[in-house]
Amino acid sequence: MNTDNSQMQAEFKERMDYDDLMNCMRCGFCLPTCPTYIESGNDETQSPRGRIALMKGVVYGEIELDSEVKRSLDMCLGCRACEPVCPSGVKYGQLLEQARDIIYQNQQPSFPVTALRKFVFHHLFPHQDRIIGLMSLLRLYQKTGMQKLARKTGLLNLLLPEHLHKMEKILPEIPSRTMMRHRPHHIHPSNKKRRKVAFFSGCLMNTMFLPINEATLKLLAYADCEIVIPKRQNCCGALHGHGGEKEIAKSIAKQNIRAFENEEVDHIITNAGGCGAFLTDYTELLKDEADWKNRASRFSDKITDISRLLVDLELDKELLTIEPRIVTYQDSCHLRNGQHTIREPRKLLRSIEGAVFHEMKDAERCCGSAGIYNITEPEMSMQILDYKMEQTKATGATVIVTTNPGCLLQMKLGIEKMGLTEQVSAVHLVELLLEAYENGLKKCPKRK
Repeated sequence: MNTDNSQMQAEFKERMDYDDLMNCMRCGFCLPTCPTYIESGNDETQSPRGRIALMKGVVYGEIELDSEVKRSLDMCLGCRACEPVCPSGVKYGQLLEQARDIIYQNQQPSFPVTALRKFVFHHLFPHQDRIIGLMSLLRLYQKTGMQKLARKTGLLNLLLPEHLHKMEKILPEIPSRTMMRHRPHHIHPSNKKRRKVAFFSGCLMNTMFLPINEATLKLLAYADCEIVIPKRQNCCGALHGHGGEKEIAKSIAKQNIRAFENEEVDHIITNAGGCGAFLTDYTELLKDEADWKNRASRFSDKITDISRLLVDLELDKELLTIEPRIVTYQDSCHLRNGQHTIREPRKLLRSIEGAVFHEMKDAERCCGSAGIYNITEPEMSMQILDYKMEQTKATGATVIVTTNPGCLLQMKLGIEKMGLTEQVSAVHLVELLLEAYENGLKKCPKRK
């Protein structure tokens, strides 16, 4: 890799979106929405406005692209909370991805970091079979007694940093290799078809979080949808796009477009806020490639979060019931800020008989998960999580609902940190909805 700083600065000038950089008026509306700005004690370099100023400075040649600039960009969660409040419509998330891609493709990090990035971005996430293999090893660890032994002997304390030790505790039970490999590819509705949809199953969602995918498919079937699940689909590419590996993200995007574009469906359904937002951004990702721009646009236009479709199909008017519980909702940043889906999850939760919905203060603020941010920036991530858990506790909720796997693990981590595992649980929206719907079926079996 080229490590010449002047080369990186030249690429900043050539590749950064100049119009978007200039659109920032430094009005400051973004400041109160930015978790890192707040948690850093109002440090301007940790705000969207400050980071854009740094990018401009590099483009103009006024400042060097040094470690401090890189550190500021690395500290950004990429939650995009600044975008909805920006009066100029600055696409901050795209600027951040452009800057990170230039930096990571032109610097030479240490050998361990280089090896880890190569493994994760090149050799793991673009290959579903390898993810299944890795998850199978994790299942082996969970099922053979190694996990109990490692915890009992304190070995994990010695081998893992404190934040990773805590994260190990809240990992879900991994499904069997057979379950992960043998997935359905076409599901017909039991009643008259109302919609034909394709389902984006994802990578970790179809392995580590497989029960959430199964719950999603059941709800779609209950809503009388014909479902196709294309075999050749892949990881969405969000980790690559956000992490400075734009060319790999483009390759993944093209594979997914090919997998879905011949399916004549009304919607492509997602159940992970981060994946859904990146899939909708394929149009932007491939805008400079004439052969792909229109194909990407047709693909992205069909991306629909499961909550939106279920409200559209009036699932909230069905009999949904659970045992009485106080429920609160933590927004997925990318579902809210990327897909602009805010009302629908709340409408569904409020429609459940027995669920007393308490809105959380600052529910829209990032929980600190942000992809792998809670691994790469544990100190800031835990600061943000601690604030989030204070707001959660104030609701009195016994159930925290979210709509993204990273958020789900982060909220479970917060519950573990606060010692509330006996009183509070965290679930994905579709898990609670499926429970409520099937309870309703028991009370009214003739409904379907």
